[in-house]
Amino acid sequence: MNDDFFLRQTFQLAREGMTTNQGGPFGSLVVRDGKIVGRGYNQVTSTNDPTAHAEVVAIRDACRNLGTFQLEGCTLYASCEPCPMCLGAIYWARPSRIVYGAFHSDAAGAGFDDQFIYEELDKPREERKIPMQQLLREEANAVFQEWEALEKRIPY
Repeated sequence: MNDDFFLRQTFQLAREGMTTNQGGPFGSLVVRDGKIVGRGYNQVTSTNDPTAHAEVVAIRDACRNLGTFQLEGCTLYASCEPCPMCLGAIYWARPSRIVYGAFHSDAAGAGFDDQFIYEELDKPREERKIPMQQLLREEANAVFQEWEALEKRIPY
């Protein structure tokens, strides 16, 4: 079994999810040592969860199955280049590598355009479409200080 084998399985997951009206045409797998430890397909519309992208679903499944929140030593396979949200989740999960099929520009051609998010991230906070307001910084930072002092914290 190689990258092509696992990537083709993400295409099948994408088809399964879309033909059963679970969500858009995206699939993902997490593989460790040649074994699938997490599966996911897009479930945004069926769960009314905008974060239920295939990669996030696969990460959640893999972490549950492995009993960890870190995916070191794993490869994440995705039918399409991960969007900014999924890429953030992938970096937090820390797999060893990512293998994907289509480019995000290919997804845009099918109506899944996340270019506006990339553009928003490049803008200063005060120029973004969704207004952002920062308040109570000292109180917020007090929670971080409590975290740093917590003896039984689990770092990540």
